[in-house]
Amino acid sequence: MKKLFRSMNEGEEWFRACFGKDETFDATARSLHLWDMPALLLYINGLVDGATITTLLTEMQGNTERPEMKGDGTDQFLSFFPYHAISNIKDKDELLTSILSGQAAFITPEGYAFTIDIRSYPGRQPEEPDNEKVVRGPRDGFTENLIQNTALVRRRLRTEKLRFEMHKVTVNGKTDIAITYMKGAASEEHLTYIRDRLDEIRHDGLTMTDKSLEEFLFKQGFHPMPFVRFTERPDICAAHLLEGHIAIIVDTSPSVILVPTTLFHHLQHAEEYRQAPLLGTAVRAVRFFGAAMSLILLPFWYLIATKQQYLPDFLSYIGPKDIGEIPLILQLLGADIGIEVLRMAAIHTPTPMSTAMGLVAAIVIGQVAIDVGLFTPEVVLYVAVSAIFTFAIPSYELSITTKIFRICILLSTALLGAPGFFISITVLFYYLCSLKPMGVPYLWPAVPFFPQAMLRVLIRFPMTADEPRPFITDSPDRDRI
Repeated sequence: MKKLFRSMNEGEEWFRACFGKDETFDATARSLHLWDMPALLLYINGLVDGATITTLLTEMQGNTERPEMKGDGTDQFLSFFPYHAISNIKDKDELLTSILSGQAAFITPEGYAFTIDIRSYPGRQPEEPDNEKVVRGPRDGFTENLIQNTALVRRRLRTEKLRFEMHKVTVNGKTDIAITYMKGAASEEHLTYIRDRLDEIRHDGLTMTDKSLEEFLFKQGFHPMPFVRFTERPDICAAHLLEGHIAIIVDTSPSVILVPTTLFHHLQHAEEYRQAPLLGTAVRAVRFFGAAMSLILLPFWYLIATKQQYLPDFLSYIGPKDIGEIPLILQLLGADIGIEVLRMAAIHTPTPMSTAMGLVAAIVIGQVAIDVGLFTPEVVLYVAVSAIFTFAIPSYELSITTKIFRICILLSTALLGAPGFFISITVLFYYLCSLKPMGVPYLWPAVPFFPQAMLRVLIRFPMTADEPRPFITDSPDRDRI
């Protein structure tokens, strides 16, 4: 074993130099005796389990009888702790990172350094995530504790093929990141891509955790589309791992990154698999319809409302009879942006007041806006229906992106009429076809077209059906049986 310091006092001086003398109250150094052997204990108060360390050290203090031991101080120290997570440290940076991670460090009189894993991070218990609720199913969800999150996945996949590959990134944050995959199911090429991108990160910290990591992994830039799928449900994570996807668990984040993904992954929901296959297919079809309508309903209504010649006689009732003083396009933009502002206000409003605020917004503001002539009734109706369709999209990131694209199509339609409507949709389709995060076509299996895979996207087949792992995962073994 390699000595880290020349003496125990040198180790204490190093610790004081790192954290300053009495400059931070949680950096703790304690001199103690393990029976008759002096030792220095270093830890961060609040990150260690005080009850565990007290139990471990109680029998070694005072006048308790010491068992007979042989060997030097190192062997004696190792024999003091019948503890599974003790390790010898040979590098000062490693020692500092271990202490900052919540481990307790011991320095012997000879200058050897050891750590024991007695971390106890503050956090909450697993509970059902708000944005991925199901009528029937488990009520547990990921938390901000990486160890808890890995345990939630391991509980569902009791196989030796499940891997949690630990990495530390950033200079100051030293964030723990676990690359999670099934050995033999995940693509080695995709794993190498993620490892290389993690090694390339040169930053002081991932303050926004998983979202910051997405931008570093995929060089997202100003692309509005989400390149990864976020989930807070362990069952969804486990299902994707079995399909050959890779999960990235970031410490302090309650959501897990799933890659590679396509547009259709953002339109899936666990509720489809908690119902019978026929019902699940119906729910999926309604969700796809809602996602499409949330994008084109407002622009299409504006087109036919301003170009009555396109309407057949039996649909002549569509469109306002009296637009009012404010142009229709400004009414639509104002109402759509107003709905978004109300949604943001509901998020930031304390829970006991949110219901009252919603009633005021829906009844008072909406009705008064119509009465004073700010909006026509049909504008309020179609903006509200579009908002409801948007809420049907399971992915929060995709729902916000859909709103942005909807406004772009609406503006194009207002400027160019019918050609602008179809040109903007064509440009959007071309843009989605051009996206290939991790080399995976974003619209797969629609573009390029894979008939059987597309059928599995549209139809929720029974669990007993022999479905291979998705082609996009590039799994070395696509057979799941």
